[in-house]
Amino acid sequence: VLYGTLAIIFLAYLTKELPVGYQQVATSLKSVHPELEEASRIFGATRLRVLVDITAPLIRNGVIATWILIFIGSIRGLNPGNIRKAAHIKAVAQEAKDRGLPIRIGVNAGSLDPDIAEQYGITPEALVASAQRELAHFAEVDFDDVKISVKASNVALMIDAYRLLSETVDYPLHLGVTEAGPPPNGLIKSTAGIATLLAEGIGDTIRYSLTADPVEEARAGRTLLESLGLRERRGLDLIACPSCGRAEVDVIKVAGDAMAALSELNIPLQVAVMGCVVNGPGEAREADLGIAAGRGRGHLFVKGQVVRVVPEAEMVDALVATAKQIMDDGIEAVIANADVGAAAEAEAVRVELITSQGADANHDAEKIERIRELAGE
Repeated sequence: VLYGTLAIIFLAYLTKELPVGYQQVATSLKSVHPELEEASRIFGATRLRVLVDITAPLIRNGVIATWILIFIGSIRGLNPGNIRKAAHIKAVAQEAKDRGLPIRIGVNAGSLDPDIAEQYGITPEALVASAQRELAHFAEVDFDDVKISVKASNVALMIDAYRLLSETVDYPLHLGVTEAGPPPNGLIKSTAGIATLLAEGIGDTIRYSLTADPVEEARAGRTLLESLGLRERRGLDLIACPSCGRAEVDVIKVAGDAMAALSELNIPLQVAVMGCVVNGPGEAREADLGIAAGRGRGHLFVKGQVVRVVPEAEMVDALVATAKQIMDDGIEAVIANADVGAAAEAEAVRVELITSQGADANHDAEKIERIRELAGE
């Protein structure tokens, strides 16, 4: 089935691009003057030898460009490590220019031209030099509809290469850590590189290159852009405390259950799950909605204001119901309809917990002393 599918795709592109391909080859054939063929035959060359030694070399660039352009409409990325001959690169650029197609110059640290790698080593300077070489070839045919990537699997190298590139050229930049690998390590590496650059104002498009379902790549990219405030939030942003000595509930379980239940709603809200009412509503006051545990109860808050108190077993259900209410009626309406006494009850529990647990609920002083003993101080 897969073979058949690929064959169909290939045939579709071939059919679509055949007229352009024919025109390109026909143009190349015009460079083969009849006098050349006639002269070759006079000196005893066979028709096959004329084809191989005279005709083929003269039309080769046109044929190569034609086959590349069959797929360029979907690929549109030119890796300097894959196409190295200047004539071939310029032929592709010329066809792209004639057809109004943009091209991404995709430099990869793993496939640099040998001479560049020998001169610079695998360095930011090498990646940028490779991109500049491609740009020079494009400039010869007056083509500049490009964006550039200088990817590496080494995050530090990738960051430095893009920083240098942004100072060197004035073209859109496509960010990515190549061959990042499977999650979670691949997510961490990609985010470390891409987020660092975006936070510095570098980059125009991004790509997570994960060993995973492409849907996971798209989801990771979207989440990153939302987290940096570069895209309006479309989905759930669930935040939760890491749990501590004051936690009155299994934060990990509640957060997981809330994530599963709220994700199905596809709502653009920030929701907080906090382990205690002592710090929860205050620390997560910027969240659209949240809940904090305390003495077997869940204290539901909206923008830091406690609006309801529910049994601990109903915490997730209360989050879901209130999230729907916010989407239907708005945050201000939910706050205006807060349960009378909810805030006072939460405050009473907060005071009680502080009194019973003390100021050092995490027993930090004991832990610090133990660390000093182990360190031999």
